[in-house]
Amino acid sequence: MDPDFWHQRWREGRIGFHQDRPTPLLLECWPELALGPGSQVFVPLAGKSLDLVWLAAQGHRVLGVELSPLAVAQFFAEHGLAPRVHESRYGRHYRAGDIELICGDVFGLDADVLAGCAAVYDRAALIALPPPKRRRYVRELHAQLPAGCRGVLITLEYPPHEKQGPPFAVPEAEVRDLYGRDWQVQALVRRDILAQQPGFIAEGVSALQTVAYRLSKR
Repeated sequence: MDPDFWHQRWREGRIGFHQDRPTPLLLECWPELALGPGSQVFVPLAGKSLDLVWLAAQGHRVLGVELSPLAVAQFFAEHGLAPRVHESRYGRHYRAGDIELICGDVFGLDADVLAGCAAVYDRAALIALPPPKRRRYVRELHAQLPAGCRGVLITLEYPPHEKQGPPFAVPEAEVRDLYGRDWQVQALVRRDILAQQPGFIAEGVSALQTVAYRLSKR
């Protein structure tokens, strides 16, 4: 998936991945991390997710990165926020209160900008990437996060021959292969959700599960 693919999706409003409420598994699993107040949370491929607002409401400082300027603009407009804006080598930064979004390439981030992140939350990034980019995403980007960083990762599992992603199916074996070198991985919740996803049913998907993992960087 190249940048033009995602820019076109946002221009055409084909954003079925956007949810109209915070992700239930986030609310269920986030307390497992036991983060202190004021902890910074990194959210890759953030879109205009309501999860950003929920995380900020828990007392966290949120640092998201998103490729689409439309997504960033819509996020702040829909929440009635007037962000302060500045440029850096990472892209254009928009900040309002405890939420900062960088409009830029997630692969352009480095340890300097991520050094203060105590946690990472990924609901839409790993499953948005095809296999080669998934490996780069974990081995390059997550390598920039500091030791001791904790996280919640949410994936989807379905028979991969039944649907062309994104979102892509990422089985538990692949999660452990990708993260196992540098992170401790614990599966927290596995839930059948096919009945709640008519779009997947319409595409002929016969089974669909969502899985939440707790991550801890060594």
